[in-house]
Amino acid sequence: MAQIATQKEQKVLEALCENWQAEMRGFHTYNTLAERDEDPMRKKTLRHMAEAEAHHGALWAKRIRELGAELPKYEGKATGDADSLANRLGGPSMALRRLEIDESRDIARYGQQLKELGDEPSVAILKQVIADEQEHYRVLSELVRHRYPMAPANSEAARRQLDELLTQRNRSGRHTAGWIGDAIYGVNDGLGAIFGIVSGVSGATLGNSHWVLLSGIAGMIASALSMGSGAYLAAKSEREIYVAELTRERDAIEMNNPEARELLSLYYQVKGIPRDDADHVVEHLAEDKEQFTRALAAERLNMSEDGLSKPLVSAWSGALSTAVGAFIPILPFFFMSGYPAVIVSAIISLLAHFAVGAAKSLITVRSWWASGLEMTLVGAVEGVATYVIGIGLGHLGA
Repeated sequence: MAQIATQKEQKVLEALCENWQAEMRGFHTYNTLAERDEDPMRKKTLRHMAEAEAHHGALWAKRIRELGAELPKYEGKATGDADSLANRLGGPSMALRRLEIDESRDIARYGQQLKELGDEPSVAILKQVIADEQEHYRVLSELVRHRYPMAPANSEAARRQLDELLTQRNRSGRHTAGWIGDAIYGVNDGLGAIFGIVSGVSGATLGNSHWVLLSGIAGMIASALSMGSGAYLAAKSEREIYVAELTRERDAIEMNNPEARELLSLYYQVKGIPRDDADHVVEHLAEDKEQFTRALAAERLNMSEDGLSKPLVSAWSGALSTAVGAFIPILPFFFMSGYPAVIVSAIISLLAHFAVGAAKSLITVRSWWASGLEMTLVGAVEGVATYVIGIGLGHLGA
């Protein structure tokens, strides 16, 4: 019987020591980020979170000593995870996002310990720590999305906060019609890049069709592959971010379902839906956990699966449209050479610039003629500049 009790205590101690290590690592991470942050409000917020992590560590340390064990040696770095490779490469925004993920994992881990530890004093500490970690998750969510944390004291304050969120939502987010936007920008990039190459090589070789075609076709292939792979990776990353955000929202709902319902109801109320009706809609959505999660994510994060690009569609539309745009400047050199080919290439390229600029008005709010003229002007400056540079390089090569 004593052996069983000893094994149980050993299991509890192992969990508490792991918790202490995590809290101390969190303290050093938040403290380091606070020291380095230049924004006074964000610095203060991170400092408070560091103090909370230190308090959690003290609670676990006290309980470890109460169980007759010595406090373990801290195994992490003096800067916590602040100087990890991912955080150094990603910068402050990536560091905050990773901390947000870590907080959600800690909440889930502590929640599991509530069921497994079976030690009442430790369970009491867990409940306090979980409440604090949930608040940390909320605060980090605000910081990641570039909003200062607010603690609404009444419904009017909550309404102002949600009004701000909805204003930001209307100003941001992707409203492009999927592959149409990818195609237009692909033509634009292909046309601009290869027009510059053709102009430069024409200036250097006096319009020698052999060299212009060789460089133009090589550039066209490289640009198309680059655009296609870039569009694929961007769309894929966008979906991965959405899945990660959805998972975090799902965990948050699992930990505090009533708060999630109240939050979604507030979003609907701000849009003009009466409170009773908003509550009724939320109750209906909450009957399906997955539907409720997606609805809250759509409102809170301005993300929905329907608005995401399909990686393969983006890749093909980006690559093909880039190839089409890139082919336009080199087309005359299949049939002509010398200055006549250069002049014809310049004319059809500038016309294509205007057409692409006008087409961009389909996905922007500008007038078609203003957008077209702007693109034509940019293309003309680019062509003249690269042609002159090409002439200079040709003389140097001679």
